[in-house]
Amino acid sequence: MEEEFEGLESSGGGLSFDIKAFISRVLSYWKLFVLFIGIGVFIVYQQNIRTQQSYRLSTQISVEDESNPLFTSNTSLTFNWGGVSGKVQTILNSLKSRSLHEKVVENLEFYLSYLKQSRFRKDDVYTYAPFKFDLTPNTYQVLNIPIRIIFLGDDLLEVYVNFETNTARTQNYSDKTKETISVNLGEFKKQFRLNDVIDLPFLNGVITLRDKRKVAPGDEFYIQFNDFDGVVGRYRNKLNINNPKNSAILNLNMVDVNKAKIVDYLNETVQVLSEEQLDRKNQFVTNTINFIDAQLDRVKNQLTLNADSLNKYKEENKIFNLTDEGAIINNKINALEEAKENQNEKLAYYNSLKTYLETSDSFTEIPAPAVSGIDDGHILGNIGEINKLSVQKSKYSSTVRSDATIFEDLNRQIDGLKNVIFENINSVTKETKREIGVIESKIAIEEAKIRKLPKAQQQLFDIQRQYSLSERTYNMFLSKRGEADIIKSASVSDVLVIDTAKDTGAVPIDLKLSSRYLFAVIGGILPLLIIAFLITFFDNKIHNPQVLENLSNIPLLGVVGKNTLDNNLAVQRKPKSTIAEAFRSLRSSLQYFYKSKSLQGTKTVMVTSSVSGEGKTFCSINIATVFAMSGKKTVLVGLDLRKPKIFGDFEIENEVGVVNYLIGQKTFNEVVQKTMVDNLDVITSGPIPPNPSELLMSECMDNLMGTLKEKYDYVVLDTPPVGLVADALELTEYVDASIYVVRQDYTQKGMINLVNDKYNKGEIKNLSFVYNGYNQKGKYGYGYGYGYGYGRYANGYHENDKKRSFLEKLKILFIK
Repeated sequence: MEEEFEGLESSGGGLSFDIKAFISRVLSYWKLFVLFIGIGVFIVYQQNIRTQQSYRLSTQISVEDESNPLFTSNTSLTFNWGGVSGKVQTILNSLKSRSLHEKVVENLEFYLSYLKQSRFRKDDVYTYAPFKFDLTPNTYQVLNIPIRIIFLGDDLLEVYVNFETNTARTQNYSDKTKETISVNLGEFKKQFRLNDVIDLPFLNGVITLRDKRKVAPGDEFYIQFNDFDGVVGRYRNKLNINNPKNSAILNLNMVDVNKAKIVDYLNETVQVLSEEQLDRKNQFVTNTINFIDAQLDRVKNQLTLNADSLNKYKEENKIFNLTDEGAIINNKINALEEAKENQNEKLAYYNSLKTYLETSDSFTEIPAPAVSGIDDGHILGNIGEINKLSVQKSKYSSTVRSDATIFEDLNRQIDGLKNVIFENINSVTKETKREIGVIESKIAIEEAKIRKLPKAQQQLFDIQRQYSLSERTYNMFLSKRGEADIIKSASVSDVLVIDTAKDTGAVPIDLKLSSRYLFAVIGGILPLLIIAFLITFFDNKIHNPQVLENLSNIPLLGVVGKNTLDNNLAVQRKPKSTIAEAFRSLRSSLQYFYKSKSLQGTKTVMVTSSVSGEGKTFCSINIATVFAMSGKKTVLVGLDLRKPKIFGDFEIENEVGVVNYLIGQKTFNEVVQKTMVDNLDVITSGPIPPNPSELLMSECMDNLMGTLKEKYDYVVLDTPPVGLVADALELTEYVDASIYVVRQDYTQKGMINLVNDKYNKGEIKNLSFVYNGYNQKGKYGYGYGYGYGYGRYANGYHENDKKRSFLEKLKILFIK
């Protein structure tokens, strides 16, 4: 019982999956596998020859904390903006900013593509194109339309454009503005020479040959202008940045189909980044130099005026030097004036700084405090911190939304530092004013001494003092200017290139073209496997005798092969065929059964099935035929009164039959018909009656069966399908054995449950199965033999069936 339970299939009342049926079904699809795999390989081949491979190249940089060795606490004009970690974040923001990528695209002119037609597409050949197109500034170029350049020889070339509409979009790459222009629909052709200025409404520039490059007549290329913002966005998205373990190392990589473009873009990105970082690092120095230059111009003019005034006074009054006493007083006053000037510069810087902080939204343009002699540590540190936060805010503005909370946090920190600086300014301003008051009192004492000198000496003293003050101020700014130049020239970028981007034989990162064929094979196999699995899982048909035996305890009497003839007389027409041998085997099994039951006299057998089409009539005819061919008087009675069939194969009429006898119209001898088979008579069913069940249950049926048993050795009853009507059950009392026909790939498993139920209840006795239509090489048979046929050893004993052609086999395969 356990083995039978395991053999049941899920769709037929059992639970397990029929692995053998699945494997057999899969093997039967071998032609479809070949077809699907062939189609998959062909598709992959077509894709491979059209696919452009992608490559990944990279560069590596390091963010260094570069401090200038020339800087001291007194001379430094720059600030440290938060150490390396802060710089890494700033540089990450810079690399993601649109402004940086705009500079890179602008520098490399990546908005212009150089193309060459290949078999399936236009490939970007970049610098491999032997020519270069130099744009005329402030002119418009047509967007997204390939422009063909054909070299005709002798420096002559042709520009060809095919306009599919009467308007075209253009862009000016100087200011990035766009316009829509009108063009003539269709083809445009015009010849130019190398280095000629091309001046067209949609194309403006000069075509020149690259260094050491040549073109041959007939060479054909394309140029195509692309939307600047679109190109920037595409390359910005392509740039991948990796910061391993939040270290000072940054790995930049990019994926593209053109390796040379990747190399240039990565290296140019690092170059623009390095220049940007250096400019930002020297921002204080640059601002200070601009401030000093403005002061030098002002002081230089004042110094010139004072020098002219001094020289003029000396010439007019013939006084060229102060007296010794005047010179001593002058030196003291000069020293005091210089000290006062320094304090005034500090005071002016404090006032300027306070005004700047109160009115400005950006705090990155403050001149270095050291220029004005500011040495207060609190002010220096807080200004540097504000500058650092302002730089971060500026960089975030290009990558982060304006309403992000990070801006609120930065503004809050900046406002806090501003308040601290205001307090520091108030404090040092008071101290500075006090210092100025002390210096002015000292100057007043010395000036009192001057008033005791002669009048001419006093005038010379005043003029010379103004000149000396201007000269000292000018020399001081000139010194600061030299210091700033030294610091700027000594500064280096915080971005250190470890490995530049370089093509060292990069391999495609896409799936290898050869590997795709594996997926083609899998794609050809997998759908059929799934189909085979689903069909097998939901299949409710019986496909081999072993399944039948697992479904029922009813004995299997025999297996009959598939009939390939055009009628049902398989035994009579081909007595040496394997089918004829199968029916002889059935005859022997029935005779053994009759003998085991000790039956004497006439033997009767009933042939039925589940539904129409399972070969019930075919088996009835051939069972009757083998009995008749053994020399026994046999009669075949057609009791399927609803759907009579047996008359056509014997070429007899069905006008008179069992129905006529049962209703008393004809006598027994009138309904019996001879056949071309010796010892075999047939009684057809006759006209279709309105009450077949009642007729089969009448006394006339008893009389008919009695007469048959008197006149014949074997009586074969062809009855209606037991799964459709109850007529066959009414006839079981007349027969010694019942045969239930099951057809391969046709009978449903659920019908076997119906037969099992009737058999277990005793409604049908002495029942056996006959497996019909068995095809050992068919779709679902797998080596189940029951002795009908002898394989290659049967030559000379069995007639060979006609072999099907390849087209017939293919038709059968797809039908199944």
